[in-house]
Amino acid sequence: MFPRLWLVSYLVAGAVAISQASLTRRAANDTGLQPQATYNGNYTEATDIRLRIGNGGAGQSGLIGAWADAFIKYCVETRSIAPFKVGWYLGDTTASLGFLAAGQIDLAVTYNDAAEQQSLQSGAATQRVYGFRDHFLLVGPKSNPANLSADSDDVLQMFNKLVSVGNADAAVPWAFGYSIWYHQYPRFPLQAIEAASLLSEYTLTDRGTWLSSPATVTDNLNIYKAGSDNATDPLLNPARVLLGSKADSANKEIWTAFMEWVVSADGGQKVIREFKKNGQVLYSEAPTDGA
Repeated sequence: MFPRLWLVSYLVAGAVAISQASLTRRAANDTGLQPQATYNGNYTEATDIRLRIGNGGAGQSGLIGAWADAFIKYCVETRSIAPFKVGWYLGDTTASLGFLAAGQIDLAVTYNDAAEQQSLQSGAATQRVYGFRDHFLLVGPKSNPANLSADSDDVLQMFNKLVSVGNADAAVPWAFGYSIWYHQYPRFPLQAIEAASLLSEYTLTDRGTWLSSPATVTDNLNIYKAGSDNATDPLLNPARVLLGSKADSANKEIWTAFMEWVVSADGGQKVIREFKKNGQVLYSEAPTDGA
């Protein structure tokens, strides 16, 4: 049996290489952008979406919804703002930054420092704060055909093994010209890990996706390396919140409050501390120094 490495396109989307102008054009072409979900904080009388957030994995795990409901409740109870809705717009980092540049969303929760810096430098985003820490996991089939050692290999050694053994082995039948064994899967994290489980492949996923996946998926896989909160860990996956320069000015009170609330210890960070799947906390709070 040959080892298979499945690297999902949302991790290697090349956001840095895409110009801000092309992101804006791409988003502008999607004139019918609709929220994947809306949240009302259990205020059933709420009707208007007053905050639009773009994100992929944290939306699928339920964190964006948990943030939204807690923030709406805070605004109603603490700021005496009438109940409203928050919309979550599904998109990876590249798509979310494109939506932000086009003014189709107010905030983007993204995972690529260089792409975020580009957005700030171009003027598409005006502010960035550290939202939470997610963590990549290198997972793969329990048969472990690449012979990865969780005890003695660091993550770079593991990737070297995957590359070396993969290059020395036969092509997989679904391979593309750029590699005889490397397979991109252009979907979102939950769908990608399900495919890796079905096909007995190695993949990079994130802790949020792992804990949000059913046992029918994760029971077929082992975690060979997990990221930590150490800022130098290559498997650390920082999530930052960007405010768009074209955020709806009619809702300035809302998005200004969110950018303050999301980094507050008793606001957005409290939600991070308490957000669980299968009894386990999915994410770590943002570092207090914001680095």
